[in-house]
Amino acid sequence: GPVDSSPAVDYGAFYFGSGDYSFYAVDAATGRQLWRFDSKNEIRSSPALFENTVLFGSSDSFLYALDVRRGTLKWKFRTGGPVDSSPSVADGVVYVGSDDGHLYAIDLKSGYEKWRFETQGEVRSSPVVADGVVYFGSNDGHLYALS
Repeated sequence: GPVDSSPAVDYGAFYFGSGDYSFYAVDAATGRQLWRFDSKNEIRSSPALFENTVLFGSSDSFLYALDVRRGTLKWKFRTGGPVDSSPSVADGVVYVGSDDGHLYAIDLKSGYEKWRFETQGEVRSSPVVADGVVYFGSNDGHLYALS
């Protein structure tokens, strides 16, 4: 299927999602598929890598956290809409937007919601964290800065 996301590279592999509903890990040296994880819809979100975890969103409304070496599910978090936003990780928290109009803060280890912030439009932009502030855009025409 089509690959709309940017790949992440680490641990000697490329990680990326596809329009064929699958997320892939491919050996960087040989091009051989290391593992594949199937979601229930297209994956447009670019992945984030943190320690031994790869994180990505899917149009099936979930944010997924997989073991980077085996491709096994650590946890998944359900939002109210497709997750095309690419996740960002800072201080043990995963930040990601959803088409349901929220930015979510999710505990990296457990996958439990810490908080959410509602906007008046889809949140498809990818959040950035700097100096304890989360910056992201919404389709409501605003750029937000949350502490």
